[in-house]
Formats: sequence, C-alpha cells, structure tokens
Amino acid sequence: MIIVMAVNASEPQVQHVLDRVGELGFQTTVSRGVERIVIGLIGDESRLNPDAIRACEGVNDVMPVSKPFKVVNREFQPHDTIVTVGDVTFGGDGPWPVIAGPCSVETPEMMIEVAHAVKASGATMLRGGAFKPRTSPYAFQGHGELGLQYLDAARKETGLPFVTEIVDPADVGLVSKYADMLQIGARNMQNFALLKAVGRSHRPVMLKRGLSSSIDEWLMAAEYIASEGNTQIVLCERGIRSSDNQYTRNVLDLAAIPVVKKLSHLPVIVDPSHGTGKRYLVSPMAQAGLTVGAHGLMVEVHPRPEEAWSDGPQSLTLELFAELMRDLRALEASLNSNKAIAAAR
Repeated sequence: MIIVMAVNASEPQVQHVLDRVGELGFQTTVSRGVERIVIGLIGDESRLNPDAIRACEGVNDVMPVSKPFKVVNREFQPHDTIVTVGDVTFGGDGPWPVIAGPCSVETPEMMIEVAHAVKASGATMLRGGAFKPRTSPYAFQGHGELGLQYLDAARKETGLPFVTEIVDPADVGLVSKYADMLQIGARNMQNFALLKAVGRSHRPVMLKRGLSSSIDEWLMAAEYIASEGNTQIVLCERGIRSSDNQYTRNVLDLAAIPVVKKLSHLPVIVDPSHGTGKRYLVSPMAQAGLTVGAHGLMVEVHPRPEEAWSDGPQSLTLELFAELMRDLRALEASLNSNKAIAAAR
C-alpha cells in the first residue's frame, strides 16, 4: 500500500500520517520526490482503513501496490535507488561502473596482476570467486577464506573495492569481514535463507538473475533482501537458459533491463560473460546492454584464459578488456551527445 501526499502537504501533515500508520503496526518508507511525497507501507493491510487515511489532511490518495514485490517496486519508491560501494555508485545518470576480474580466485600473484591491469584500463571494481558453486562436485570449488585474503591483498594494492559470491548463510559474517559487496549467484537466487541473511548484513548486494527465472521471481528475490531492511541491491542480468547452447551459453535477455527499470527503482547491470559464454560476444553485448539502459557491467577478465581454472572461454584477455574500455568511452560520448541533442530540441 502507498499513501500519496498532496503537492502542498506540510511536514506536520506527513508526520501525522506516519504516526497514524505506525500505531497500526506498519513499517514505513518515505520517498520525497520533486513534487510529491509518497509513503510506502509494509505490514498487514487488512488493519488499514484506506478511507480513514484519505480523510487525513494533506493526503491525496491511498493505493495498493500492483505487484507482489513491494519495497523494490517503483510505485513504492518513484526515484532511483543509488547503491554505493566505497567510492563507486550504481544507479541514476552517473558514469558506468565496470566490475572486472577472473571467475575464480586462483593465486595471489594472478589477482594482483589482474587488479592492476583492469584498474589501468578503467575498471572501478574487482571481482573474483573465493567460494564457487559448480555443476560438478569434482570441479574447483574455490579457496574459501584464503581466496578472500587474496582479494583483500589486491584491494590494498590497487584501492579497488571487490565483490565476491557467497553461497552459504553461515558464511555471511566471514565474507562480510572482507568483501565490499556480496554477490548472490544465479544458482542461489531463490535460496531464501541466504537472501534473508545478506539482507540482515546491510552490506551492498549484487543479485544475479536465476538461470530460468522470470522477472517477477527475480524481483521477489530482491524483495526478500529488502524486507530485512537492506535496499542497497544491484540487480544483474546474466542470461537465462535456452534450448540451444551450441553458440551461446545462455540467452542474454537485454529486454529485461528496461523492463526492470520500469518496474523497480533498483539499479540493474549486465554480465555479458555469463550471458554469452563466448569471448568474441562479450564486447558487442556489453555495449548493447549499456545502450538499452544498464547502469554498469560485470566482465570476466583473465591474463591467460587458456590456463583459467574456470570459465576460460568467456574471459577477456587483459588486452581485449583494455579495448572494450576504449569502446565504452566512445559509446558513452556518443550517447551523451545524442541526449544533449534531444534535450535541445
């Protein structure tokens, strides 16, 4: 349920409404737009008489939220959420953050090499898996805490904050001790115990879309995190499973980006590495994702992909990543020029 205040509503009137719904046991979120104030309600809506609230001075209307996801719904909060990770911001109209690094944390030397190289090319965050959920139980599962220490060392060398995946609710405290941002991978998108645990951590969270998940299911997973009080969530489109994986690992659903931006106030980025599984497709799909409105990128980069312990075929070399970043600067300049021309008309 949302309460839309009148354009000329005063602060005492807003506070009176907050007091009234608070007495009924509702949690509230106040969104202050340019013209209106919107109050979002979380709680048992059967306890609320909408007409009684409409009768309060300064109230324009009381309306139900049309989707089952409430807190992450744009109706609930009209303005964009800005997620901050160190000095890096996701959302709004700011510059595109680019997260880069290997699929798996392998050796400390490799992490340092990658971190310096991607920073020199313009990356703003580092990625790397210390815990790796793998399809095969015999595949490399990650170094665990040792891998987190390798990432921490790379951060100290370069100043790049890092995001890493968490796979077990019991590890939230451990991973939060090291990581600047927690990643929920595609296989764990509906691990509800894990979603609640990272919600309680109040660390920024990257939530990847599940392999076969609808957009509503993806946003409901984000709702699990937000319902615990943590709305510092970045959504990541990383492709969905298809019937043909001969040419691409997944289908990168670029249409989901503008759809999600319409439905939710959370920032959304794109991962063309997992979305395609092919090195030669990463750059064109990265540029396509940003062109349709993604707030940033996550890209897998490895100094020697043929030696990678996981996901080598989709990892960019250091040279190809530098080329991608040059292309992105040209794309950003072009899109900004088009916006300026449109604004001048």
